[in-house]
Amino acid sequence: MPKAEKPLVWLAGEIKSPPFTVEGRIEAGTLLRRLQQGESLGPPSSKPMPIIGQACHELRIPDAGKNWRIFYHLDADCIVILDIHQKTTQKTQQHVLDLCSRRLKRYHTCS
Repeated sequence: MPKAEKPLVWLAGEIKSPPFTVEGRIEAGTLLRRLQQGESLGPPSSKPMPIIGQACHELRIPDAGKNWRIFYHLDADCIVILDIHQKTTQKTQQHVLDLCSRRLKRYHTCS
């Protein structure tokens, strides 16, 4: 019997065109679907982000000269989308990391 797909829980952000191109939106959707089906993604598509919290990662979506990041948390029953951010610097900005950490804490408090 196939495993049930984990639902996505959106705490923030959305993937739409614009600002994503159609191709970027499809890439993001494909990667999210793979996560929902239980696949473990690694570089270059995803990397762990323990600075945000346990079981947190970022999806990396290159799109028409822009770099998008989808920060997510792998929960037992779902995939929690913490933020979608256009990356404009080499290092993820601290305010983005702090925001994701706060959202994750609120999620755990409410769940």
